[in-house]
Amino acid sequence: MRIVIDTNVVASAIFFGGRPKDLIELVVSKKLDAYASTEIITEYQETTDELCNKYPEKSVKPPLATIVSAMKMIEPTSRIAICRDPDDDIFINCAVDANCLYIVSGDKDLLSLGNYDKLQIVTVSEFFQRYIPPKSE
Repeated sequence: MRIVIDTNVVASAIFFGGRPKDLIELVVSKKLDAYASTEIITEYQETTDELCNKYPEKSVKPPLATIVSAMKMIEPTSRIAICRDPDDDIFINCAVDANCLYIVSGDKDLLSLGNYDKLQIVTVSEFFQRYIPPKSE
């Protein structure tokens, strides 16, 4: 399954854990194919740096380098401009050009789109509820 992961999900995984970290673990273990572009990686890095400064007592787990190395890189050629926040269009462009099915996000501007063509924009919780079968105990 091909997905793009928004910056807020990556940051939540690194600094706070929970379901975002579960999603990242699926990417790192190669159970999901996550795609990113140079622009997206730059945003991940800038946000991680800001949060490291804001929360110096927090340990960074998993490291951003581990997450990024597990992702597949593409350089989108699409220039779709549909988000209320134009900065979020980088996720749409990457997902469309990588033929992804989902963008996983917590960003209201992206989530308000719901869908774009065959692309679904969902929260981490929605992604797990709809697309990842529960673990049998």
